[in-house]
Amino acid sequence: MSAIDRATSQHHGVDSLTLMENAGAAVADFAREYWPSANRITVVCGRGNNGGDGLVAARRLHAAGKVVEVLLLGSAEGLKADPAAMLARLPLRPIVLASAADIARECQRSLAGAELIVDAIFGTGFKPREDPADREAAANKAPSQVQPLAQAVIAAINHSSPPVLSVDLPSGADSDTGAPVAGAAVLAASPAAKPPGPSSSSAADPRMIVCRSSAVITFTAPKPAHLFAHLTRGPIVVAPIGSPEAAIVSAQNLHAVTPQEVSALFAPRPPESNKGRFGHVLVVAGSLGKSGAAAICGMAALRTGAGLATVVTPSSVLPIVAAYAPELMTEALGDPGSASAAPGDAARCLELAKSRNVMAIGPGLSQRPGVAEFVHRLVKGAHSPVVLDADGLNAFAAHPEALQGSARPLILTPHPGEMARLTATSVAEIQNNRVAAAREFARRHRCIVVLKGFRTVIGYPNGELWVIATGNPGMATGGTGDILTGMIAGAVAQFPTRIEEAVRAAVFLHGLAGDVATLHIGEEAMVATDLLHHLPAAFRLMRQRATGKNIRLC
Repeated sequence: MSAIDRATSQHHGVDSLTLMENAGAAVADFAREYWPSANRITVVCGRGNNGGDGLVAARRLHAAGKVVEVLLLGSAEGLKADPAAMLARLPLRPIVLASAADIARECQRSLAGAELIVDAIFGTGFKPREDPADREAAANKAPSQVQPLAQAVIAAINHSSPPVLSVDLPSGADSDTGAPVAGAAVLAASPAAKPPGPSSSSAADPRMIVCRSSAVITFTAPKPAHLFAHLTRGPIVVAPIGSPEAAIVSAQNLHAVTPQEVSALFAPRPPESNKGRFGHVLVVAGSLGKSGAAAICGMAALRTGAGLATVVTPSSVLPIVAAYAPELMTEALGDPGSASAAPGDAARCLELAKSRNVMAIGPGLSQRPGVAEFVHRLVKGAHSPVVLDADGLNAFAAHPEALQGSARPLILTPHPGEMARLTATSVAEIQNNRVAAAREFARRHRCIVVLKGFRTVIGYPNGELWVIATGNPGMATGGTGDILTGMIAGAVAQFPTRIEEAVRAAVFLHGLAGDVATLHIGEEAMVATDLLHHLPAAFRLMRQRATGKNIRLC
């Protein structure tokens, strides 16, 4: 971000004060939009650029008629140039917190009367300890006399009840990991949270407390912490503040999927549309006892917009799948009464695939004898894109080298356990470095890897990695992966020349459907088919969010 800001000012003519003004304006606008009834607002400002953003937000909120109090950590002397300039423009007298007594008296009073707290104490440049070899760290290090004050204020915020809007990051969090800087414990988000005990933080270093957060607004682009850490249960939005696209470069080759991108892909359909225009999905799935996986996979493809979907399933399962939804076409595998696919069935599937646009393989196939060989023959003989999931992936656990996407697009959708089997590692190793796991497998096997879980990541053969911020714990229930497989296949069928974008869009919408479902039924009661019921609302919400000036990640 420092490099982006410098490039914006030096090469694109946008000075740093303008960037700060735009950032503070974005904070004020979001606060008014998300908490329209909040009239009494306390803005807590540190001494760096994050505090400068807060000072601008306070001025803007005051101009909008809000009752605003500004709490400034330490005296105005020694403020960096830009925050000092913004303080000079503030039409309010800030309340200076220079001692523990000030915090006990003024901070507690202000927080108690607030309906919203704006946390603008520390941002992405926060470094608690100065590394002599790191000039940038030294420049951004909070003065030693301010850090204990900041931690006391953060503790007071964490014990208060109003919602907290974090500017850039919850103060005290590391911008790369989201963890408390220097590894101390995060206070819980509950107003009744207790300070960390001896087992969770060091008494010798009481500075490292992270401010609780009800929502986060950051600027220009998300940082890794916004995508991979548990910063808030509320929204995380990215506000553009004037940096041109040419200046925004991800050194880690990481990208976030946004409603704007998904909306652009799912543009309004031409008036002369017909079902053939939106592709035909072939779903190869199901076995005796697992008919539901095949049915919901096919329906997910249709709900995502595919024109047609055919489910190929063992003959004993076919009547159940056919009865699930009249929109699904079906084809039987094997002899009458067959319970699962057999190697000899592959030729029949490949013949059917010739007239379809994409093949989804795996949901509910089982691991009965012969199924793995059946899947191997299908994948090897396929000429159209293949989406491989569940038992389709399990078929390659012993021979992952056979998974190669060079012959035709290959999209894998493993959960961490399946990924661990494919890479001969443990689930813990996969979870400890999800980015590297997805990226390296995609590169090595020339395929697209959708590694599911909290913040699903999508790796591409060229080394790019995209992160999905939608989704929630309620989706940890049987069948949601089968629906994702169908959604990806449905999107690929519609956009065969934009497969990479189609995969990202499908995963984004899958998580958003789960988020919409949670609003109506909660996390505990959610089942997989709730995603199908709420997918239409997810499309509407995606398009609504795409029209906003900010980018909402989740």
